[in-house]
Amino acid sequence: MPKRIVFWGDSITDSLRDIPHENGNRGNVILHGCGYVRLIEAALGFEYPLQYEVWNRGISGSRIVDLYARIKKDVINLKPDVVSILIGINDIGHEYAAQNGVEAEKYLRVYDRIVQEIKTALPNVKIVIMEPFVLPGFNTVSTEQCPGRWEFFTKEILLRQEAAKAIADQYGLMFLPLQAAFTEANSKGQREDYWLGDGIHPFSAGHELIKRRWLELFERYIHEKD
Repeated sequence: MPKRIVFWGDSITDSLRDIPHENGNRGNVILHGCGYVRLIEAALGFEYPLQYEVWNRGISGSRIVDLYARIKKDVINLKPDVVSILIGINDIGHEYAAQNGVEAEKYLRVYDRIVQEIKTALPNVKIVIMEPFVLPGFNTVSTEQCPGRWEFFTKEILLRQEAAKAIADQYGLMFLPLQAAFTEANSKGQREDYWLGDGIHPFSAGHELIKRRWLELFERYIHEKD
């Protein structure tokens, strides 16, 4: 039996997986999406044929509370061996755009509850906490129309990063830092939107960066060597 890996999160994970059919229903038009999950699935399938089964359960627009609402359907019912979680940017963005975000303290509380429930239902599951990230981009950078936007995002993302790391430390989970990797990559002189088109959503090179960092962790802590 192949081991099952569930990737769970928002549009960064979704990456066009959960898109509308012509009749208006939503479904898995592209099984693994077009982003880092698809790249990881391809790499694992090539290196370890039939050993791993990858499921993408990202849905665009999700906040931490939306993940909690879907926890049984997206994670517990699938009984994965590994669940990898990337969430946090919409908790900030929804607040900035429509005052419907999730404050950092609640983000921490709900994340804690999510991990507790997963570990209770699936005591042998391995959990990866992926660090949320942001870069300057045409959507996040401060502009005349949106003064203070970049300052708001950078302040708030730091709080979500600290919370995600705290959850990983508290439960002894794997933590995948991504902000420093994106910041370093972005310092090498490419155009501002090269890695994250709008400061949030990765372009191809950004998804490749996530894939490489995730596979490094996978090889170190998840894949069982013979």
